[in-house]
Amino acid sequence: MDIQWYPGHMTKAKRQMQEDLKLIDLIIELIDARIPESGRNPDIRTMGQQKGRLIILNKADLADEKKNQQWLNYYKSTGAEVMLADSRSRASLKTVQPLVLSACKEKLERDARRGIKNRPIRAMVAGIPNVGKSTFINSIAGRASAKTGNKPGVTKGRQWIRLSKGLELLDTPGILWPKFDDPEAGVRLALVGSVRDEILQTEELSLKLLEFLTAEYPGLLSARYNIEETGTPAELLEKVAESRKCLTKGGALSYEKAAGILLDDFRGGAIGRITLETP
Repeated sequence: MDIQWYPGHMTKAKRQMQEDLKLIDLIIELIDARIPESGRNPDIRTMGQQKGRLIILNKADLADEKKNQQWLNYYKSTGAEVMLADSRSRASLKTVQPLVLSACKEKLERDARRGIKNRPIRAMVAGIPNVGKSTFINSIAGRASAKTGNKPGVTKGRQWIRLSKGLELLDTPGILWPKFDDPEAGVRLALVGSVRDEILQTEELSLKLLEFLTAEYPGLLSARYNIEETGTPAELLEKVAESRKCLTKGGALSYEKAAGILLDDFRGGAIGRITLETP
């Protein structure tokens, strides 16, 4: 499955982000906890290497708890400040500001030596489309500061949000990168909804998901759809279609509808807490 999505506004957004680096002290990089490595834009990863960095494994409530801990330990071992979060929950974001201070410790000490006091930390919030950046900003700010949506590409422009006297956030559009070197990374990005569904073959994508779930999370499909987990992915999709009575106008089974239900259930966590890759 060859998935490519790099519209013109992403080139412009990347250029703007590089320009904004001189204005910021810290990059807060949001990553989808279900695809921590596939969901890291290599451009953002290498951007601003002299800046502080806080990695937030977002949507951790939808991801496998055991693998969440593995990824948390993995990124900590690289020396990064890292945390798990569900950006819809303010309670899960309590540790953001202490971690921001920790990530910017050298900058704050440098300011103190120069006699600079009370200068706010300016942080860029970055990540791929649909990772939850705007929801994160709204939750941490306690108000609707940034537009949100469950489709990739909602945030098109840049905007500053002042959280407190000590911290300002720069919201940025979600950007992918021009070519996925690993086709499986493209599939994982598509499964979590970071690539627009309009350009995808949802049935083919659902078959990939069924193949993964039966191998890595046996029993979840059976529990959700009351089906036997036997047969090929195509046969499993047929069982899902029968279970959910997905029919065309003519009364035949609709694999397209079944695929849509399967993907929506996965993305919303209805099938279970699932992570698509391990460290």
